[in-house]
Amino acid sequence: MNQVATKKEGALAVNLFEADAQQGAQNISQEDLALPFLKILGQLSPEVNKRDGKYVEGAEPGKIINTVTNELFDSIDVIPCHYKRQYIEWQDRGTSSGAPVAIHEAGSDIVSTTTRDKGYKDRLPNGNYLENTANHFVLLCGKNPQTALLSMKSTQLKKSRKWMSMIMSRQMTGKKGPFTPPMYSHVYTLTTVPEENNKGKWHGWEMSVNKQVDDINLYNSAKTFAESVAKGDVNVKHTQDGDKDGDNVPF
Repeated sequence: MNQVATKKEGALAVNLFEADAQQGAQNISQEDLALPFLKILGQLSPEVNKRDGKYVEGAEPGKIINTVTNELFDSIDVIPCHYKRQYIEWQDRGTSSGAPVAIHEAGSDIVSTTTRDKGYKDRLPNGNYLENTANHFVLLCGKNPQTALLSMKSTQLKKSRKWMSMIMSRQMTGKKGPFTPPMYSHVYTLTTVPEENNKGKWHGWEMSVNKQVDDINLYNSAKTFAESVAKGDVNVKHTQDGDKDGDNVPF
């Protein structure tokens, strides 16, 4: 009897949940949600340090991490949805709150006021520095697709340009002839590769075309996310976490 009662109670609960779907969350907007970052772990990332409070079991340099769920990946499949380049203004570590001082759009002439210092940072007259940052808003594919952000800077800007070239080179033929499909028409596989220069060693991004999107629900989710970002409805909270990963290695 208990087993039958449990089954009925469970089935009833699902029906109730469905009937009351989204209740209690009416006032939650995108600004109240943390947009996950997908980043590459480096040697000094706190997630790989067992003595750090941010340590994640299994984390090691070169792995990709979802900063909200702490899920680790060797590779990820993503649908690029929107691209936006910005100049993020920071104070030096140790003197800042860990949040940007300001975010300047790519078309801003503020970069013309900077000078390159010995540490390869573009310094403003006020002593702060700018980071040229390429923001790739993506839909992370999988059993439960999730919106996320890949933020590329420093040495990884060339990878960003490579990815954008791959995306813009997609061509399809329709009733009116050849055309460039939307950014979210294809799935790309991203992995990491060892890199180095005279300043050190790190892991960087590597990307390849996986396939054309073949799931209408996935396509519509990517399109909706792209439209939300374009309208400014998606709030990004950049943080200065002190990682020494590929994005932070000097030129």
